[in-house]
Amino acid sequence: MKKKVRIQDIADALGISRNTVSKAINNSDGLADETREKILQKAVEMGYKQFSYVSKIVESVGMSGISGTDSETGFKGEIALFTTIFINPSHFASLFLDRFQRELLHFGYTLNTHRVAPENLKNKTLPITFIKERASAIICLEMFDWDYDEMLCDLGLPTLFVDGPCKKFGKALPSDQLYMDNTTGISKLVIDMLNAGKKRIGFVGNYEHCESFFERYMAFQGTMMLNGVPVNDEWIVKENHEEFMLDSFRRMKELPDLFICANDFVAVDVMHALRDIGKTVPEDVMIAGFDDSAESRMITPQMTTVHIHSQIMAYSATQLLIARIEEPRLDFRSVYTETELIYRETAFL
Repeated sequence: MKKKVRIQDIADALGISRNTVSKAINNSDGLADETREKILQKAVEMGYKQFSYVSKIVESVGMSGISGTDSETGFKGEIALFTTIFINPSHFASLFLDRFQRELLHFGYTLNTHRVAPENLKNKTLPITFIKERASAIICLEMFDWDYDEMLCDLGLPTLFVDGPCKKFGKALPSDQLYMDNTTGISKLVIDMLNAGKKRIGFVGNYEHCESFFERYMAFQGTMMLNGVPVNDEWIVKENHEEFMLDSFRRMKELPDLFICANDFVAVDVMHALRDIGKTVPEDVMIAGFDDSAESRMITPQMTTVHIHSQIMAYSATQLLIARIEEPRLDFRSVYTETELIYRETAFL
């Protein structure tokens, strides 16, 4: 039986500390790009669990195809990125796209961004920058309009959605889909709180906005139900706007022990709204977010959240898209990458 590769094994092979390897694999701050690249390359080479799925890629292109050297295969085509937002450094996709673009270059593809404006969504038109004949595939990010997404799937190009529209009606897009694990961290948080006697838990965020928000909400609801704890509907605040939150909080007869928020940005707004009504975090109400954004670490008090492994998502996206380009007839796949609950000051045991 093949020995399981541990973080310490990678550290020993490189002659560096375990903490340094952990930072690289978990995409934490404080590492030089060259050091991070070297560690990730060694993790792939040794078959560390989060990178084991790229073993076939390593075998076919060699480690030079993973480590950052130029592709020997030459230019193959454009991967078109469709998004409705301007991606700032705080968005989890910023690091994801940086790694994804570099991985594509190893296979001979470039990444070109095409912003989908509100007029495009309304009229079901493609961005004027997009030329179908140049594109080998499409990757969609923050694309949550179901009808528009179906239109993209009908273009006849390989497509990959990173997150996607809510599946509440039991339909799935005819496309590969990539998600972060939206369930495990939320379920663990709820169970930890219940075990600590904190049974009054609410949720803030539009759970119909996208599939990830929906899955986080259902993880909260499902874990409460399975543990026999009723959810007070008054503590479910669907709208994200701060003014709506203020009105909702003021109308509550009592506040919950904890608000679980759809992401970190919603959590920050919740914190501000609570302060506006004279409540403090975590003394009066605890708060937890999702994404482990830079803001979650910079805000005071620091945010309890769920960390997304952006590097791993980038490798997974590369694998899914290249496989779809090479074999279009494959069954569609939905892939989830590992996430990690991180306790900080806004919610604690």
